[in-house]
Amino acid sequence: MLQPSLLRRRHTLIIEKKMTETDFTLPPATFEFLVFSLKLQAEMRLMGDMPEPGESQPAEPVPDLTGARHAIDLLAMLEEKTRGNLSLEERRILENSLTELRFRYVQATEKVLKKTNAG
Repeated sequence: MLQPSLLRRRHTLIIEKKMTETDFTLPPATFEFLVFSLKLQAEMRLMGDMPEPGESQPAEPVPDLTGARHAIDLLAMLEEKTRGNLSLEERRILENSLTELRFRYVQATEKVLKKTNAG
């Protein structure tokens, strides 16, 4: 019988082996990838509820404004904390992402308010 520490190590090695056998490679950990990840998170929240596999698409998805606002706020905090330390390209990616997301957030908020007031 294996000792618990040896069993954990064996289990860890099996997991690591399975993780390296995936069909895709992870992108490099870059500033741009971090910004795009947070941007995608906000965009998905602004799109609204996604159906579970096998379920039909709701007639009118409801955006998660709180979750979207949080992701946008994270990007804004990143912009503030990195001010003066980014390359021109990194700064543009961050600024453009924030501008686009803030605009889409306002649009989504207005749409929810109109729907709430109409119904």
